[in-house]
Amino acid sequence: MARRTTGFRRYFPIFEWGSTYNRNVLTNDLMAAVIVTIMLIPQSLAYALLAGLPPVVGLYASILPLMAYAIFGTSRTLAVGPVAVVSLMTAAAAGSIAASGTPEYLGAVIALALLSGLILLVMGILRLGFLANLLSHPVISGFITASGIIIATSQFKHLLGITANGDNLVSLIGSLFNNLANYNIYTLILGISATLFLFWIRKGLKPLLQKFGINESSADVITKAGPVFAVFATTVLVVVFDLDRLGVKTVGAIPVGLPPIALPVFNQGLWSQLFVGALLISVIGFVESVSVAQTLAAKRRQRIDPDQELIGLGTSNIASAISGGYPVTGGFARSVVNFDAGAETPAAGAYTAVGIALASVFLTPLLFNLPIATLAATIIVAVLSLVDFKTPAQLWKYSKSDFVAIAATIFFTLATGIESGVIAGVALSLILYLWRASRPHAAIVGRVPETEHFRNIKRHEVITYPQLITVRMDEALTYLNARWLEEFILEQVAENRQVSHVILLCSAINEIDASGLESLEAINHRLGDSDIQFYLSEVKGPVMDRLKHSHFLDELSGDVFLSQNEAFDTIMAKVAKGEHYANQSNDLWYSRGLI
Repeated sequence: MARRTTGFRRYFPIFEWGSTYNRNVLTNDLMAAVIVTIMLIPQSLAYALLAGLPPVVGLYASILPLMAYAIFGTSRTLAVGPVAVVSLMTAAAAGSIAASGTPEYLGAVIALALLSGLILLVMGILRLGFLANLLSHPVISGFITASGIIIATSQFKHLLGITANGDNLVSLIGSLFNNLANYNIYTLILGISATLFLFWIRKGLKPLLQKFGINESSADVITKAGPVFAVFATTVLVVVFDLDRLGVKTVGAIPVGLPPIALPVFNQGLWSQLFVGALLISVIGFVESVSVAQTLAAKRRQRIDPDQELIGLGTSNIASAISGGYPVTGGFARSVVNFDAGAETPAAGAYTAVGIALASVFLTPLLFNLPIATLAATIIVAVLSLVDFKTPAQLWKYSKSDFVAIAATIFFTLATGIESGVIAGVALSLILYLWRASRPHAAIVGRVPETEHFRNIKRHEVITYPQLITVRMDEALTYLNARWLEEFILEQVAENRQVSHVILLCSAINEIDASGLESLEAINHRLGDSDIQFYLSEVKGPVMDRLKHSHFLDELSGDVFLSQNEAFDTIMAKVAKGEHYANQSNDLWYSRGLI
């Protein structure tokens, strides 16, 4: 497992893995780079199209960002570059500034990359990676599912050869239907054929190749290169049959050469308009990227540093901006291919960047007749794998509140668009969290016979006494739930007139804030007014340290016990001696729950 680095090496992980770089690692990284380059070229072109940009911008976003991540990133196998979800978010954010295809739109996209990079960089320097936890898994899952549906739907216009626009599913479908009569039959045949072919190679090509005697690793490489076959075949068809003259739209001329290096122009008004979009792109991109990186690192018993990943992704986006690209992040499919191909260090990404640069110089003229429908097919096949309807079904059974969060995120994203969908999902998740925190789980517990364990009286057969109530609270005691606990205890006491002792079992209470302390004082005073003693048991050390700085322990009517079992025996010994109930029977009784 990799060691945690400090100082200079923390910010430049390249010195960590670079010190052990050798010929064998070089060979593995080069092989992985070749495979990922073949996969990345058509993906970069397609995702730039999805972002409303000229295809060459996708290539630009796949060169310097990979170089930057190789220097600053901590994942050995993460492949950075354009991805579908971020491309869609880029189109949504920049589309509110200018129309796609205009210089203003491209300027907004470049500014978006720079702003996203700066946000990520600052978050990394300040070690704010934990802020990404505001996006719960149900929100992320719902957002990606809804985004996949919107992305796939948005590409139908290219399969049909028509014009359609919309920021959400409703407007997209409406626009598609309004323009459906203008479809181009040649484009439709080409696009549907490419889509079916790409779906087939995902499942059927590898087994077929193995039947012909090709080994598994070679068959896997050929399968991953499937989009390249589709690009080549459809481009040849356009040339042979002059399909461009029959209305089939092609990529057209792509500028030859390396990306232009220039600093984006600072425009305070533009940055203000793009800030929310850039923030969402930064957080969503980081969450997606770090999830992939952690998953792959765990398979090799490696580790990544989330805060340094923020710096790696931040510098990658800044590099994209200064080279005319758009926001990038770690892609799941490319990273898995990079991992499976044997990449051992981030240098594989740098070699991939070299491959993309060579393609930009020597191969772009060959893409003139590439049908846009083929790029659309590539996007559709890629993003439909992101659509996940199993998780909502599972959450319905496991957690209704999490189901509400994922369902609301999907609904709002589909109905209103990308940014509002994420914001709605995050807001609803926070509301549900606050609601759950304000209604914590608490239980009346008793002792399991012949043990020192205490369990919920509704779930287990336990020993209890009418003179004693033990309340176990399973949350931190804060301003969100302090009043609830106060009412809960007083309600339990009101229902049992024989109670003379109340214990608060604190084994699950990790914190007591000022409001919680105030409620404990109120409980102590109100129980004291009823001649009921109040005790605490199993208080955690840090919690006790804070209580010692207050007057509560001096005013507490009862004692603080190290263990619940000690508290139970001590108090019942008092009861047995008749301290409060000399004439009462001490017969124990049992409570039995259903589950």
